[in-house]
Amino acid sequence: MAKKKMGLRCVATFAGVSALALTACTGPSGGGTGANSPGAASGGAPIVFGTTDKVTFLDPAGSYDNGSFMVMNQIYPFVLNSKPGSADPQPDIAESASFTSPKVYTVKLKPGLKWANGSALDSADVKFSFDRQLKINDANGPAALLGNLASVDAPDATTVIFNLKAGNDQTFPQVLTSPAGPIVDNEAFSATKVMNDEDIIKAKSFAGQYMIESYKKNELISFKANPDYQGLLGKPATNNVTVKYYADSNNLKLDVEQGNIDVASRSLTATDVADLKTKTDKVKVDVGPGGELRYIVFNFDTMPFGAKTAQADPAKALAVRQAMADSVDRQAIADQVYKGTYLPVYSYVPQGFAGATEPLKEMYGDGSGKPSVDKAKKALSDAGVSTPVELNLQYNPDHYGKSSGDEYAAVKDQLDKTGLFKVNLQSTEWVTYTKDRVKDAYPMYQLGWFPDYSDADNYLTPFFSKNNFLKNHYDNAAVQDMIAKQLTTTDKAAREKLLGDIQTAVAKDLPTLPLLQGAQVAVSGKDVKGVKDTLDASFKFRLGVLSK
Repeated sequence: MAKKKMGLRCVATFAGVSALALTACTGPSGGGTGANSPGAASGGAPIVFGTTDKVTFLDPAGSYDNGSFMVMNQIYPFVLNSKPGSADPQPDIAESASFTSPKVYTVKLKPGLKWANGSALDSADVKFSFDRQLKINDANGPAALLGNLASVDAPDATTVIFNLKAGNDQTFPQVLTSPAGPIVDNEAFSATKVMNDEDIIKAKSFAGQYMIESYKKNELISFKANPDYQGLLGKPATNNVTVKYYADSNNLKLDVEQGNIDVASRSLTATDVADLKTKTDKVKVDVGPGGELRYIVFNFDTMPFGAKTAQADPAKALAVRQAMADSVDRQAIADQVYKGTYLPVYSYVPQGFAGATEPLKEMYGDGSGKPSVDKAKKALSDAGVSTPVELNLQYNPDHYGKSSGDEYAAVKDQLDKTGLFKVNLQSTEWVTYTKDRVKDAYPMYQLGWFPDYSDADNYLTPFFSKNNFLKNHYDNAAVQDMIAKQLTTTDKAAREKLLGDIQTAVAKDLPTLPLLQGAQVAVSGKDVKGVKDTLDASFKFRLGVLSK
């Protein structure tokens, strides 16, 4: 469906934005004070947000990480979204959305929508956005979330029809709010390849609460309120917001403590948070619902005795995974490294989600959550594995916070002390890490998961489907069948039983080794409002709620 151009609209550039971001000034000079200025339009001084997270791509088809998705949430529209304080999907740029039959989800868009470049935003963009996700199917993208999507139709400018493979999909409305759900401009984006950030910004392909006014990747992003946004979130509380990126969490902590930035989130160390909470009255610490997982991924091709190694033996490879599960002391890591800001986790779905169970606690270690070297020895001995087993374990020092170094040093120490393993620990920066991990570069490696939506399925479908996000070559048809079945099971009790059965089946295979479960934490100046409103079970950080 072709779209009419509506004429390009000029977007003013404020010379003071970069200076604002660098000096974290918060007075009226940052946003203007004239009658027609952005600062006068909404009230409230500009906000500066600090993070150690990183952006990989602004293109929704090319990234599936929290740092990128945080920016996407500000600049792109969604068919469905959720209000701050809630995880329930509601129409965003849609007027209505519902199942019109078990396999058909029909959406009516609001009329008169447009992109910041003046182009019409209509059903052609929505169809294009989901078609390209599936076509590009980038190794680091979220296409795995669309496994139940058969096709998308756009019969007229405001109607979108999602045709599903299996009926009564209990998660599809949530998927539309997820990293697979941002709508992009079909006149600006390629249908077949991931776009670079600069071309997206140059095309002014924004229709969320904010537009990007200036951009220096993983250093500074300046956002300006989008006057044409007609979505669920409404007008942002603050017109000008700058995101400042930090390489070192110590500097992030220092800047929020000294008032140089207004809000800090993802990721301060546990020690930093504790210090800020108890040793200064200049800031406040807000904590939101937990949902983050930290875990080790096993590559079934390249780990010891993996399918493409010289000594390939699936029984021995499983024994190595089992012995590692028997040997790790999650509680010690939680206490020593994270000071209780993370908790031990014994399953693939964090506690607090409907259907969550703890099969790893009973199946490995001493049966109560503690390690057992004797049990690890037996697992290896029974499989005929000679010890010590050499493990090449990779972790990331920047994306998951500075404490990752201490976390994986603790894992190495625990495994080495059993005498059963010799761990070679290596680290790689995120920009390289995220590319190499899907190319079989790491036999076993760290990942973290910050959920896309508030449902246990989001910890199962992306990880354990046949073409999963981990790209670790795990393939269990029985698990895949159960995952497909729970998606369409409408009886709550029956679905929760299926979810539990999936967790038990996966725990027997150990494609990943979950270690810790964490909460959302943000630190802000005493005069900043709205932070707690966005630390909700949708797990989306909304810059538009912040004000001071």
